[in-house]
Parts: sequence; structure tokens; C-alpha cells
Amino acid sequence: MSSTTKKQNEADCDATASPHKILRLWEVVAISVGFMGPVMAMSLNGIGVAGLVGSSVPFTFIVSFIGTLLVAYAFIRLTRYITHAGSVYALAGSTLGPRAGFFGGFALLGTYLFFAVCIAGACGVFFEAMMAELGVALPPWSWILVPLVVAVFVLLLNVRESTVTARTLLGIGFVGVAAMIVLSVVIIARVASGDAPVSTGVDFGALLPGDAPISAVMTAAVFGFLSWAGFESGTSLGEETRNPKRVVPIALLLAVVLAGVIYVLVMFAQTIGFGTDEAGVAAFAGAASTLTTLASTYIGQWFAVLISIFAFLVAFASLLSSTAAAARLLFALARDGFGPRSFASTSAKTGVPVRSTVFVVLFTVVLAVGFGLFGATSVDVYYWFATIAVLCMVVAYGMTSIGVIRHTFRRDSIIPKWEAIIPVLGLAFLGYVYFIQIAGQQPPYTYFPWIAGVWCLLGLLTVLAKPALADRIGSRLTIEDLD
Repeated sequence: MSSTTKKQNEADCDATASPHKILRLWEVVAISVGFMGPVMAMSLNGIGVAGLVGSSVPFTFIVSFIGTLLVAYAFIRLTRYITHAGSVYALAGSTLGPRAGFFGGFALLGTYLFFAVCIAGACGVFFEAMMAELGVALPPWSWILVPLVVAVFVLLLNVRESTVTARTLLGIGFVGVAAMIVLSVVIIARVASGDAPVSTGVDFGALLPGDAPISAVMTAAVFGFLSWAGFESGTSLGEETRNPKRVVPIALLLAVVLAGVIYVLVMFAQTIGFGTDEAGVAAFAGAASTLTTLASTYIGQWFAVLISIFAFLVAFASLLSSTAAAARLLFALARDGFGPRSFASTSAKTGVPVRSTVFVVLFTVVLAVGFGLFGATSVDVYYWFATIAVLCMVVAYGMTSIGVIRHTFRRDSIIPKWEAIIPVLGLAFLGYVYFIQIAGQQPPYTYFPWIAGVWCLLGLLTVLAKPALADRIGSRLTIEDLD
């Protein structure tokens, strides 16, 4: 990155300094994995898939894994040359120009902000589930208090050095993933030994498409893809990472691959745990939370309680990660001239953009609690804002894929030309994801493409109405980032 002029102010903040470079490989991996929330994803995302493809849930997640790798290619390739807190903002800006960078970055900001609200709802969902497993009955409105309380702890952790956030995510994520793997191994072992409440055995046919039509598999793969949403969030801490042009690409690849292996394993265990016959598929598709249901069946009620606690903690970790990523992106945009100048300041002690972090947390709480006060349930907030975030995410990811294609054909590019086929396939996958999100939906889901579209349009209108802003952005995306 090019150096910036540092100006200390009396509030112990530096308005132009870059954050401290303190993160290591596994800490960046933790940010990305923490955003994805594996336990949360594995508790909910297989349910809809089972309803579409029957026992071919693991195969569908393999397809989703491949699609995610195609999309992740652009981020992995470009972060070898570009280090910037703005993620898509910098990746698209450096390859397509500052206006495209702003547009892509604004779309990604919507993704992070709306995902944060979505995860605040998820915290309510899993807190209610945890209390239910503990035998505590709560009034329906009580979930509204959860985002308020959780936000306090999120803010306290996120304004500290980024290593604190990363290590918190790493600890929570490791324990949650370990619990899922233990449950999966127990399920597979009991089914293989015949000591299980199902008679269909270890059916490796679940790793194949089986009788599910390819159209159903591709539609279901969209829901699987959501399990990887936010894999690129580690790029937003590139300026806080040691040797970022080496570490960040490896961290992104590791995050996607580790999640893929875990997801396929857990989905295979869940599928054979419920059974691959018609009754088993119906039980899978009708479960409220697959991990707690199977934990109670295969290990005991105490482990179901443990899983429910882990699921809540993982939702908290995902909120911690999504708000951290949103704050870094807001900081990058403000530093380059968009938004309040105060959002571009960092703490002289920790290097964290404190004011942008406070704004993001407040934005999250106001929307989540506000919708709750008007009658929305925690599940409503989760799915509504997840849909809006995914639509913004497709636009942002698409800009990065287009950017790497253009960069590949630059005269000075060292990327082999044949590799362009990878982001082209990634774009095709993203286009299909977007189509599925808007096709055949019922209200209120028919409104969400318009909301996401208006958000992205605001970014486009801003850059068209203020060309000088694009010039200031371009001054930050220097040629040094592409050497």
C-alpha cells in the first residue's frame, strides 16, 4: 500500500493511519470461518436442501463447494496483488476502475450490514432454542432483548485489537466445529455398527445425485452456497495482516476448503443419521434444528443442550465477524472520501476504526430490534435480511469476478489466459444464484430484490453524480497494489 500522511488528533485517533499489521494466517482464517458460522449453517441450511433433493444432500453440498471455489478464485487471485481494508471495493477498483470499485464496495457494504442484522436475528433464534433445550419457556417477544445484550459484548470485543476478535472467533469456532465432528463421527459409527434407530445403513449413494433431477440439485445448491457466505470477509483485515499478499490468499482458500470438507462430512452424517429412506428424508426436511435433534438421538439430551449452546455462541461469533468486516469496509470508504470523516479514524492504541465500528453495531441493533417491535419474529429477521444480503453479495462477488477477468487480459498480467474460464464459470453460478433468489418467491420475499436493487443503485448514482469522489478513490488504489 502507498504510505499516507499521519495526523494525530486529541482524541487519541489517527484519521489517516493504516491499521496495525498484527494478524497471522489462522487468525485471518478465523475471521472468514467465523463470518460463515459453520454450526449455525449446519443446523439450518440442510433442511431446505433435503426437501428438494431427498437423500442427495451431501452431493448437493459438493456441488455448492465447487461453485464457491469458482467464485472464490477471483478473491484468491487478486489478493496476491492487492492489500486493502475495502475488500471488493479495492479488488474491483484496482482492476475495473475507481467507479466500479466504489459500486462493488457499496454493494458489499450492504451485504455486510444486512448480514449483521440477519445474524442478530439468528442470535435470537438460537437463544430461544438454547432456552428450550434447557427447559425454560420464554415469551415470544423476549428475543428482542437478545440483540441488545449481545451488541454490548460485540462492541467491547470489536473495539479492542483485531487479534482479540480473531482469537475469540478462533476459539468459539474450534469448539463448535469440534462438537459437530464428534457428533458426525458418533452417528457414522453407530449407523455402521447397526446400533442406530435407522435401518438404511451407511449409504454412500448420498454422495451421488441419485434420483434427484439436476434442476433440483442446482436449485438446492443455491441454499448450500449460502453456507459459505462471507468467506471473503478476511480480506477486509488485509491491512492488519502480516505479509498480507501471501497470507490472505492462503487464508481464503483454507477457509473455503476447510468449510467444504466439514460441511460435506456433517451433511453426510446427518443424512444417514436420519435415514436415506422416505421417512428419513421427511424427518430431515421437517427438523427444526438438525444438530440438536440428532445429538439427542445419538448421544443424549445433554449433548443436544451443549450443541444448542454452541450454536448460540457461533451466532454470536458470526455477528462479531460481520460487524468487524462492515466496520473495516466503512472505514475504507470514509478514508477515501465517502461518508463522515470521523469514520476514517483509527485508535492510536489498537489501530481499530472505533467510530465506524460503533456505527455498524448501532445500525444492526436498531434494524433488528425495530423490526421486532413491529411484530417480526427472530426467524423473520434472520431470513428476510439474509435474502437482502445475498442479493447484494451476488452483485459484489460478480464485480470481483469481472475484475479478475479483465486483469487476466492486461498486458502486464502474469495470470495465464486460460484461467479466465474459472471466473466466467463463477459468474454463471452467481447469475443462477440471483435468479433463484427472485424466481417464484412470495411476499415479503418479492420485495427484497427491490430493496437490494435500491441499495446498489444508490452506490451507482453516488459515483455518477460525484465524479470527483471516484478520482479521490482512485488516488488510494495506486499502482503499487498491482506490482
